[in-house]
Amino acid sequence: MSLRLILKRSYSAGKKATTMAGSNEKFTKVFNKIDELTPKFVDRLAKAVEIKAVSGDELLRPEVVKKAHFLSKQLELLGFEDIQLRELGTQPPPVNNPSLQLPPVVLSRYGSDPSKRTVLVYGHYDVQPASIEDGWDSEPFKLVIDEDKQLMRARGSSDDSGPLLGWLHVVQAHREAGVELPVNLITCFEGMEESGSIGLDKLIAQEAKGYFKSVDTVCISDNYWLGTRKPVLTYGLRGCSYYEVIIEGPGADLHSGIFGGVIAEPMTDLIKVLDSLVDSQGRILIKGINEMVAPVTEQEKKLYDDIEFSLDDMNEASGSETCLYKSKSDILMHRWRFPSLSIHGIEGAFSGSGAKTVIPARVAGKFSIRTVPNIEPRKLDKLVIEHCQSVFESLNSPNTFKAELIHDGDYWISDPFNASFTAAAKATKTVYGVEPDLTREGGSIPITLTFEKELKTNVLLLPMGRGDDGAHSINEKLDLSNFVGGTKTMAAYLHYYAESKEK
Repeated sequence: MSLRLILKRSYSAGKKATTMAGSNEKFTKVFNKIDELTPKFVDRLAKAVEIKAVSGDELLRPEVVKKAHFLSKQLELLGFEDIQLRELGTQPPPVNNPSLQLPPVVLSRYGSDPSKRTVLVYGHYDVQPASIEDGWDSEPFKLVIDEDKQLMRARGSSDDSGPLLGWLHVVQAHREAGVELPVNLITCFEGMEESGSIGLDKLIAQEAKGYFKSVDTVCISDNYWLGTRKPVLTYGLRGCSYYEVIIEGPGADLHSGIFGGVIAEPMTDLIKVLDSLVDSQGRILIKGINEMVAPVTEQEKKLYDDIEFSLDDMNEASGSETCLYKSKSDILMHRWRFPSLSIHGIEGAFSGSGAKTVIPARVAGKFSIRTVPNIEPRKLDKLVIEHCQSVFESLNSPNTFKAELIHDGDYWISDPFNASFTAAAKATKTVYGVEPDLTREGGSIPITLTFEKELKTNVLLLPMGRGDDGAHSINEKLDLSNFVGGTKTMAAYLHYYAESKEK
């Protein structure tokens, strides 16, 4: 079966978008061209996802660099100019290869008309690890089109190769439709997002008055709809502070039959410390954290009224009926605008199958706190470390203890009614026929705040994929209708933003 025939049903979003565009000839031409070019767009995505750009695997670093060059070539073919592969230097420890080079950031321009506004679009070309042995239905680095479900499956299809390429497709559709792009575009595509965006903060600060000096707004398409039915615009993200508690005792792992009951066991102490952090209802037990959280305003409460979401949606997303809350607003507020503490694992402890009667000599507990307005990171660090130290001291253990921050990223929140969000809302309605829900997200994209602070402008999160795309999981996918509709939304957004009176 031909790709064009397979894609036939995915064009429903396109037909709706063309109808909603009405008499706007520019939109009609561009949207029709996107429909026409979709098989080529899918082919480009297929070539992109075949490159195993796993930034967290040092052995695959050449593949990440290869993908940067792939993107550079695509940009060149589409008429982008001033294309630069900006090197970021050597990756800092911990690394196995002390000479490991960071992958380059791909910078480029499309247009430099001083009478037009300039939009910086950010995306990342690296991906999470994936192997068919993990439980994938197909080879993860080969794009598979599921005809019945009308979706594309591959690692990076939704996070973030598909959305990133959407910006290239917007430019190609305008070029081939003979419609002038209404803004100047600058790309900033990085290859280390899945590994902490190492080096990007510094580059953005260096280029704030250089390559990025003319930027009026930033648009990021690296997030998702809340569910599967209704598009959203995202105006807030929680931050993340990641901690480690290390407890050491014996000089080596010991036999519990010989030493059990006569030495202080580090694992026992660690369990006591971890148990003091959060209860089974998700309530953070560290004093002073909840007192920092910004109160919920009446205006904020109203934003939740029209959001399309339910307990059933939450249960479907988690694959269980273990949600701690029943009402929509309680679920979403605790997911988006209240802090949470999650315990992630214990390093040094036995975790294999079977039985092993060992007393670990050294164990490290890992946990993180998702932060929200107005939690101050350094004040949070002090509260967390002092709490853990106090609990350990109360145990009167002869073992040694250390608690420390591993890494952090601050929360971000924007005005969902500024010119950029308003333009995106109009674009969404033009394409999908509905007003988008205004949402926040529980996850973190730290670079969002960096763009905002360094460029002194606002940031819009404009998602392409759905809430069930499975980013970072097995069988990651992107629905064909979202691939088409998302590209049209990007295109319409640029036009509406260009027409807006305010920046």
